[in-house]
Amino acid sequence: MPQGRISGSVHSPTVGVMIDMGNPLLNRTVDGFLKIGTVGASRVVVEETYGALSKGKVSKHDLEHTLKKMGKEGFMWGAVAGVYTGVEYGVERIRGRRDWKNALISGAVTGAAMSFSDNHYSRDKMIKDAITGGAIATAAEFIRYLT
Repeated sequence: MPQGRISGSVHSPTVGVMIDMGNPLLNRTVDGFLKIGTVGASRVVVEETYGALSKGKVSKHDLEHTLKKMGKEGFMWGAVAGVYTGVEYGVERIRGRRDWKNALISGAVTGAAMSFSDNHYSRDKMIKDAITGGAIATAAEFIRYLT
C-alpha cells in the first residue's frame, strides 16, 4: 500500500508544506490544490469579514454561508491549480524542457477543462476559456522570468 508523508516548515516570510504521495505528479497536483485552495478559502474569509464589518452585525446564517462558500471556493481554486500543475508537470516531462510554452499549453488545457464545470457549456466558451487560461499562465511565466 502506498505511503504518504507530510512535513512542514516556516521560514519568514514563507510557509512550506511538503506532501509526499510517492509520485512526483501526484505530489505537485496535491501541493497545488492545497496551497491555492487555501488562498481561495482565505479570500472568502476576508471578503465576508469586510461585508460583516460594513453591515455592523454577524448572524449564524452569515457564518454558515461563509463556511459553505469557503469550501466551494477553496475546492474550485484548488481544482484549477491541481489541474494546471499536473498538466504542466506532464508537459514538461513530455517535452523535456521547462519554458513558457509549457505554461501556455498547461493554461490552455486547464482553461478548456474548467469550462466543462460551467452549466452553460459551449464549444465557443471552451475555446475562449482555453485562450484565456493560456494567456494568463504565459503572462505569469513571463513575469516570473522578470523577477
